[in-house]
Formats: sequence, structure tokens, C-alpha cells
Amino acid sequence: MDNEKQMPEKRENALISIVFNIIIPVIILSKFTTENRLGPIYGLIIALAFPTVYFIYDYLKRKKTNFVSIIGFVSILLTGIIGVFKFPSEWIAFKEAAVPLIIGLAIFVSLFTPFPLVRKLLFNRDLLDVDHINKLLEEGQNQKKFEKTLVYSTYMVSASFLLSSILNFILAKILIHSPSGTEAFAHELGRMTALSYPVIALPSSIVMMIALWYLIHSLKKLTGIENMEKLFAPHLQEKMKEKEDEK
Repeated sequence: MDNEKQMPEKRENALISIVFNIIIPVIILSKFTTENRLGPIYGLIIALAFPTVYFIYDYLKRKKTNFVSIIGFVSILLTGIIGVFKFPSEWIAFKEAAVPLIIGLAIFVSLFTPFPLVRKLLFNRDLLDVDHINKLLEEGQNQKKFEKTLVYSTYMVSASFLLSSILNFILAKILIHSPSGTEAFAHELGRMTALSYPVIALPSSIVMMIALWYLIHSLKKLTGIENMEKLFAPHLQEKMKEKEDEK
């Protein structure tokens, strides 16, 4: 058991994720969906194959997945179905809004279950020294206060997905106008994918970081730990120490 605690779980490679989920699909949808190249249908299928293959590869490599990544995979699948079977392109906007909305609602509803999802997102062993924190909370009899903190953090995380849902819908409405299955539709989908990070992911990530900052700030008070770094997981503390030693 001690070895399991010391060995951090394999983490996703952010660079590879961006390349497979954003950069390659955008290039294919923008440059290779013309009739004299792949065509709109095959171009769409190949572009969506990259994030699909990445999802399967990442799952096999890390032997784990989560609710958010599953919803993301389903989103890619639905986009492909709408494009290949030429369903109304207006469906894209509702699909784009529905995915983060479902995640946000699931996180909120999970508050009323024994397994709140915010623990998976923020209060986990990849990020924080959970065992040490729980021990200090128990010693100070602050478990109930911490549960309230988790509730407020959940509201913030849910709000980040609600914001993402609204921005997704607006972006899709602005950019997607052409009939699905056409070359123009593929180009518009490529633009939407390219803009999804600065327009949607960045603001939502800021709200998520605020939730994390609130959680850590509250934990400092509840545990009595003044040095914020001591709250992080051991492997993160080691990396911070290595960087300090390099300076």
C-alpha cells in the first residue's frame, strides 16, 4: 500500500493531447477537405479519427479514464455522425452546448451522492497530499468545514462548465452555417475547433483555477499549513524542490 501511495499515477501528456485533439484535426479540416484532396466526408472522418485514436491510446496506456473524457469521446462521435449522415448543421450548436452542460450538471448532482466528482477533479492524489491533509483535518476536527468548502468548490467547477456550454453554443451559432457533409461545413468545423481553446477552454480554465485556489486557500486555514507547497502531492513537492535547487 505504501508503494502505491508513493507512485504517482501516469499523467496525460498535454502536448500530445493538444496535437491529436486540436492541431491535426484543424489542419485536416482546413486544408484537406476539398474535393481534389480527401473530400468533405472522408476529411471529416479522418480528422475525427485522430482524437478518437488518442482517446483509446491514452486509455490503454494509463489504464484509466474518467467521466469527462468519456463525454468528450461521445462528443467527437456525435460530431462525426452529424457530418457523415448529413443531419442538420444546427444540431452542432446544441451538441456543443449539451456536452459541458451534462458534465456540469453531473458534478453538481454528484454532491448528493457518496462520490462527489469534485474530489476526482480537484481533491485527488495526483494534485494534493490527500492522506496528510485528511489526517490534519481529523486532528483539528475540521472535516465538516472542509465538506462545506468542497460544496462551494463544486459550485465554482459547475459554473465553469456552464460558462463553457454557453460559449460553445454561441461559437457554434456564429461559425456553423453550411449544410453538414459539405466542404464549407468541414472548414467551419475546423475554425470552431481552432477557436475552441482561446474562446472556450481558457475562460473555463480560469474559473476552474479560481476554484482550485479557493480550495487550497481554505485548506491552509483548516490544516494550519502556512506553506502552500506542503499541501501538494509528494511528487509535485519534489519537482518544486528540484526547480528551487536548480536556481
